[in-house]
Amino acid sequence: MRRLSSGPVGVSSHPVKEKRNILLPVLMMLVLASTRFMIGVLPQNFSPIYALAFCGAVYFSGRMAWWLPLGTLLATDIILNVFCYGISPLGWFMLTNYLGFGLIILVGRRFKPGDSLVKLLGGGIVGAILFYLITNTASWMSSSVYAKTLAGWIQALTVGEPGYPPTWEFFRNTLMSGGLFTGLFAGSMKLAEAAEKPEPEEEKEPEKAPEAEPEESKS
Repeated sequence: MRRLSSGPVGVSSHPVKEKRNILLPVLMMLVLASTRFMIGVLPQNFSPIYALAFCGAVYFSGRMAWWLPLGTLLATDIILNVFCYGISPLGWFMLTNYLGFGLIILVGRRFKPGDSLVKLLGGGIVGAILFYLITNTASWMSSSVYAKTLAGWIQALTVGEPGYPPTWEFFRNTLMSGGLFTGLFAGSMKLAEAAEKPEPEEEKEPEKAPEAEPEESKS
């Protein structure tokens, strides 16, 4: 008669773990995207978009690293344009922004989820800086206010157009928000990863065999 094994059934837990690993970053992206609608609460250029593009590239693989963050950004842009700003849902002015988002994703693809929090934080800040340089350089090239010289480019990056807040304030907010939201995203992922790790079991000392009692001497 064959005995049934009492060992664990060979069912892999990888699909369940993979779904859980995807669910949390998707949830974090939705949380970041929702803060875009806090108009008037956050300062100008203090936005989660940089962290959303960067962290999406880090924590998703393959095509999903591209279409999910870009699709999320596009959906929120359309909602904002139509219901908050009252302008066309799509416009040529958005091309520069999405060029910047694409560059941030390229930067994010150079990082891995297992990288340290400091390294991921630095990557998010670098992505935000690149986005700022691209969008303000495009403004310098297209606006007749700026002279098409090195001095005009520096003006576009620092003081901006007369009558408007200086662009260096936008740059400051870009750096702060890029670091803050990237830290929140990556920090949450690190905490979740640490919580999933099983605690090491204490090594038990081998039980000693009971000592045999001495036989009584025969009388």
